[in-house]
Amino acid sequence: MTILDRFSLEGKVALVTGGCYGIGYAIGKALGQAGATIIFNGRNQQRLEKAGADYEADGIQAKGFQCDVTDERAVTDFVDEVSREFGTIDILVNNAGIIKRTPMCDMSAEEFRQVIDIDLNGPFIMSKAVIPGMIKKGHGKIINVCSMMSELGRETVSAYAAAKGGLKMLTKNIASEYGPYHIQCNGIGPGYIATPQTAPLRERQEDGSRHPFDSFILSKTPAKRWGTPEDLMGAAVFLASDASNFVNGHILYVDGGILAYIGRQP
Repeated sequence: MTILDRFSLEGKVALVTGGCYGIGYAIGKALGQAGATIIFNGRNQQRLEKAGADYEADGIQAKGFQCDVTDERAVTDFVDEVSREFGTIDILVNNAGIIKRTPMCDMSAEEFRQVIDIDLNGPFIMSKAVIPGMIKKGHGKIINVCSMMSELGRETVSAYAAAKGGLKMLTKNIASEYGPYHIQCNGIGPGYIATPQTAPLRERQEDGSRHPFDSFILSKTPAKRWGTPEDLMGAAVFLASDASNFVNGHILYVDGGILAYIGRQP
């Protein structure tokens, strides 16, 4: 087997939650280009149909399912249906997530729980559903889309940071508990990525100047730019492939160097 063969995903079935657009779509596209059959989910049927057409236009075999990752019964039925139609899920990418940019004291407990439910309970429920099949098959890959907020705090994102910090530790625990079954669970930690979710932070001001947060991020990132969803594709293929068979419980930060950089002296 050559080194390139070890990166191949031919014959694999990959399930990407929230794989309709943005980071999830880029990861699904990458795994599909590496040879995997892509299964993706979402809650909006129109968005699922558009994503299906996008995958088809990119020459990728993919099928979308309507499923809420926080509904344990629905997830179990979803995974069973996928397994019957396509075979055991070899790769799970827990990408579905939301963020609410609200100061902590202005956020209700209900809003806090909603973020935790989707960003942390969702990956727990999805992982719990696919792990038995992976154990039976004798291998599996779980990739959790974490965040720099798995390591850092910042104003207005208390719920998101709490969820992503928890997801980092869930990643390590899955690796610890199921590593003996040849299951690797790792995380990708995106930096600031140019997606619809971050668009408000990159809007030009009325005078044409950059948004203050946009300027702040550029000043803190050695790469001097925002990342793109495509910047995450290589990391995803690596963590989904046999090339990472001895990598477990690791968070691979794809952040342009921001976590390594203290910043330039004013």
